[in-house]
Amino acid sequence: MVAGRRVEGSTKGGKSRVVSLDAGTVAVLREHRARQLAERLRMGSLWVETDYVFANEIGEPVHADTPSHVMPKLVRRAGVPPARLHDLRHMHATTLLLAGVPVHVVSDRLGHADPAITLRVYAHVIRDHTAEVGELFAAAVGDSC
Repeated sequence: MVAGRRVEGSTKGGKSRVVSLDAGTVAVLREHRARQLAERLRMGSLWVETDYVFANEIGEPVHADTPSHVMPKLVRRAGVPPARLHDLRHMHATTLLLAGVPVHVVSDRLGHADPAITLRVYAHVIRDHTAEVGELFAAAVGDSC
């Protein structure tokens, strides 16, 4: 949302983005789609034809603030530490970086125009992770001798 209005279209840089998903997430999205199609049939002529993945009970897009408002309730119900919706983005990036995914791959996945942005935002994660690099190198060199 910008100035209270929904913004749709390509990214800020004007390009599309494809993000790979694991099989479990794809399965959940397919189940969601099946429920959505059933809801569409049930609503009949009241249904508004859109291609939104997340829509309200008549097919219109959910209000842009809805996911952020629902997040605290879902977090409490799940019994996990408090988190905002945007925190999931940071958790995703941090998890990938700590798993050794190259910065340029994480950057592309986040939609950053330049990996330098990702490096600036997640420098602390990368810096903390570098402590292990010495041990990894020593192990690799030790194994090859």
